[in-house]
Amino acid sequence: MNFENILVEQNNSLATITINRPKKLNALNKNTIAELHEAFKALESDENVKVILLTGSGEKAFVAGADISEFAHFSEEEGGRLAAKGQELLFDYVENLSTPVIALVNGFALGGGLELAMSCHFRIASDNARMGLPETSLGVIPGYGGTQRLPLLIGKGKAMELIMTAGMIGAEEAKSYGLVNYVVSQEELLPLGEKLAGKIMKNSSVAISKAIKAINACFTDGENGYQTEINAFGECFGTEDFKEGTTAFLEKRKPDFPNK
Repeated sequence: MNFENILVEQNNSLATITINRPKKLNALNKNTIAELHEAFKALESDENVKVILLTGSGEKAFVAGADISEFAHFSEEEGGRLAAKGQELLFDYVENLSTPVIALVNGFALGGGLELAMSCHFRIASDNARMGLPETSLGVIPGYGGTQRLPLLIGKGKAMELIMTAGMIGAEEAKSYGLVNYVVSQEELLPLGEKLAGKIMKNSSVAISKAIKAINACFTDGENGYQTEINAFGECFGTEDFKEGTTAFLEKRKPDFPNK
């Protein structure tokens, strides 16, 4: 896959997407969002890909925000369409992928950058990472899911404070709120992502995709998460992975999942 603003690498079952606009601190523009959508779509359809890592190029930024120059003169209608299209193409799309996506937050994750990291299934950060939603300092609010995902991850009160003050928090503070799972040095960030991906890839990709769906249902209005879990649990019994997993357990050996 050849793109202008992102790099995609695949090493066996692990894929890595790197947002590659270092001169713009990897800021998101329309083209980058479209390229990310195409990359995630292609990797999701590739049965060999079991985990996707998402990061930014360089050591300064994961994604420093959206490219403000693209929408500074938008009308109300254009602004609404921008948010709707972005959520559909990328942020909601990533959250609902059946392939696990881990964000490697290397530096600034601000505005749309933090919103993108939050749409991933979980996050790890380098110790120089700085995170925040500064949109109110520009006279606007987060439009790519930030007002929804941040309270779910860190609680309403702290989310209100961060959004209203347009403030930033460091990696350790983000970890204390549950926004990121681990904080390591820049040098350790990719190895830790690969290590966690390796642990995930040992398990049934079919079961993991159903777990993602069930967990997301807990946070979806109008959906009964418990019922979603019950349905997904039952569906697992009809998979080849379930047969292999239970057989391997009873035979006291490691499973070799066909991922079907």
